[in-house]
Amino acid sequence: MSSTPPRGALRLTATLLTASVALYMALVAFGNITDFGTNQQFVQHVLAMDTTFKDDDLMWRAVTSKGLQDTAYVAIIVWETLAALVLIYGTWLWARQGDRSARRFSTYGLLMVMLLFGAGFIAIGGEWFAMWQSGDWNGLDAATRVFVFSGIVLIVNHLPAASDT
Repeated sequence: MSSTPPRGALRLTATLLTASVALYMALVAFGNITDFGTNQQFVQHVLAMDTTFKDDDLMWRAVTSKGLQDTAYVAIIVWETLAALVLIYGTWLWARQGDRSARRFSTYGLLMVMLLFGAGFIAIGGEWFAMWQSGDWNGLDAATRVFVFSGIVLIVNHLPAASDT
């Protein structure tokens, strides 16, 4: 008896999990576009480091230019939107039973999400801009949840199906 899941069950799992991340990213992008100001404030405070410990050894990193802050926020929204579209396409490919292409596009989309939340929010926001020091503008827990969720989906997308072994 094989310990790998049958192809149909694995494809369904990959399809639904990829769709879940695609839905999440689409809702995040939609929310940031339609309610621009809420997370714009979040990005501004993180980049300005105005709610951190104000250590002189770190404060030189602060970005206080509203123009640069808004540019960073718009870039985040564009990245979120592109990731959602790639994941929607990957989901569509999984549903059409195109495993190789579905796996490739889902991997691209999931990698985009993991780079945004891992490199962007956890590493750059959390460490470079010391977001972990802020009681009000600390998004590390949420970023970690999305990073881990996306990573799990990425692993599922690359599991071998019974007919692959």
